[in-house]
Amino acid sequence: MSVRKLKPITPGQRGRVVNGNDTITTDKPEKSLLAPKKRSGGRNNSGRTTSRYIGGGHKKRYRIMDFKRDRFDAPAAVKSIEYDPNRSAFIALIQFEDGEKRYIIAQSGLKVGQQVVSAEKAQPEIGNAMPLKSIPLGTIISCIELRPGQGATIARSAGAFAQLMAREGRFATIKLPSGETRMILSTCLATIGTVSNSDHQLVVSGKAGRSRWLGRRPRTRPVAMNPVDHPMGGGEGRASGGHPRSRNGIPAKGYRTRQKNKASNKYIIERRKK
Repeated sequence: MSVRKLKPITPGQRGRVVNGNDTITTDKPEKSLLAPKKRSGGRNNSGRTTSRYIGGGHKKRYRIMDFKRDRFDAPAAVKSIEYDPNRSAFIALIQFEDGEKRYIIAQSGLKVGQQVVSAEKAQPEIGNAMPLKSIPLGTIISCIELRPGQGATIARSAGAFAQLMAREGRFATIKLPSGETRMILSTCLATIGTVSNSDHQLVVSGKAGRSRWLGRRPRTRPVAMNPVDHPMGGGEGRASGGHPRSRNGIPAKGYRTRQKNKASNKYIIERRKK
């Protein structure tokens, strides 16, 4: 994985940093795994805007993903590594011996022709999915289930990974990408390796139009609003806006909004870093 800095032959190219895409092997998705994706433009069923700054954007089709990895003890060959417009990570097309094809999140280092498997007793190699109870301690993992059979919900974005720290009884201790350390049932599945496309954070769009292609409309700064529109609006001249807070008045930047009596608090060993 690499990034390229473009020559400033146009104003939009100046400062633009693009993904090298050297790991992507095809630009044509598998047709049988595509689904239509409807855009709401931030409107509800009455046609009223309920989420601001959403609209436009290039037409997309959803890639049907296999987050559950529930075909056990069936090896599959990696057919291609592909771009997915619906997520920051790259995806891998795998094909089982009976011809069935599925899309999975591609781990960093996954190659075309490589065999991956989901099994309780598999080799802890990149792309293999295993229960936490079978993975060696200290292993770097991603695409982790929070509840058995739910499908991967943790560490799915580009470059994300967690680490298996310990096991005790029915639970395994995981250090999450946020820095939080928590317990998860050791029967939950996880995939070996780091999620691909770790250079995603280095990409620079270069122009406002690229945000429009992604369906993001211009965002008004709260400080530039009137008091009726936002708690940080108003004031004579260029007022700073006071304490940073949301449109509903909830403080930002460090204010804790997690419920003190939340049921899952007992599974959190160490909170994420401030």
